[in-house]
Amino acid sequence: MRAKLLAIATFVTIMPLAAYAQGTVRGAEQGARQGNEAAGPIGGIVGGAVGAATGTVGGILGVEERPRFREHVIHEHRGHSYRYNQDPRIGMILPERGLILYPVPPEYRVDPRYRYAYVNDQVVIVDPRTHQVVEVIN
Repeated sequence: MRAKLLAIATFVTIMPLAAYAQGTVRGAEQGARQGNEAAGPIGGIVGGAVGAATGTVGGILGVEERPRFREHVIHEHRGHSYRYNQDPRIGMILPERGLILYPVPPEYRVDPRYRYAYVNDQVVIVDPRTHQVVEVIN
């Protein structure tokens, strides 16, 4: 029991670093998985909570990376901004037709499965499989 508590304490100390720059859901999933591996079911519960909290603060793109990434997208300006009838928000599903998705450059350390788009003059990170907005970069 003492070993499990020590493993959980160690994990809780290290987890915020591992989950930084993760979204709430991704942070919770990663935290739960790592916690479960480190300390079993209790570690999974603690890791999920810590990962979600850290992910909410950092988002998909780390807090410090947001202004630089937004500047990159504006400077890159690969085309027109996709016009949509609503302002983009997290969870919104964008239509496939007419939406152009671009890869996020590796220096931003975003999961390579995500792409970015320019919607209503706002930068958004999108899951290309579902076209769901996972982050809005202001």
